[in-house]
Amino acid sequence: MDAILLSLEGESRALPVIRSRRRTLSLEAKNGQVLIRAPLRMSEATIRTFLETRKDWILTQLHAQERQRAQAEAQGVLSAEELSALMERARRVFPDRVAFYAAKMGLRFGRISIRCQRTRWGSCSAKGNLSFNCLLLLAPEGVLDSVVVHELCHLRHMDHSRAFYEEVLRYFPDYWEKTAWLKQNGGALLLRVPPRNHQGKEGLC
Repeated sequence: MDAILLSLEGESRALPVIRSRRRTLSLEAKNGQVLIRAPLRMSEATIRTFLETRKDWILTQLHAQERQRAQAEAQGVLSAEELSALMERARRVFPDRVAFYAAKMGLRFGRISIRCQRTRWGSCSAKGNLSFNCLLLLAPEGVLDSVVVHELCHLRHMDHSRAFYEEVLRYFPDYWEKTAWLKQNGGALLLRVPPRNHQGKEGLC
């Protein structure tokens, strides 16, 4: 993985470049940095031109990440004992919330897994198995339920189409409000997990 130096606020910042067999350029805020996803043979000059038009967005993301790191430092890294207690509580809470919403939605689900991860909040497999991040228990009321409904809706729509979000909002009208909280503050929660203790992949399916 290479990187491109970009001047931001009078300081050079290295932005990692991940090349693949994709056709378009994109930016992604992830793991405390902004990543560039680019086609295999795209020139550095073309990427730089693209970045110049996205400087405001990049700065917004970097500032948000710095704020989240400060929040995490203020709250402190979770100890092994705290993580263990959180996992134990999550194994009781998540099955209850999944069962509650699945009954309302008329859905059947498979196995439920609880993990402590650095960036993924939840996932749903093609076999109907669900996975959730125990750190959601540290979020305000309703945030956990919004992720539960999100993943359950994937049992009907294995994508993020308009139909998928219509289904989500049908059973959880406050979804966008809770999602906004996660986008703004979730990073601080994720940073409270010691790197050696995190499990699983990244993102929200």
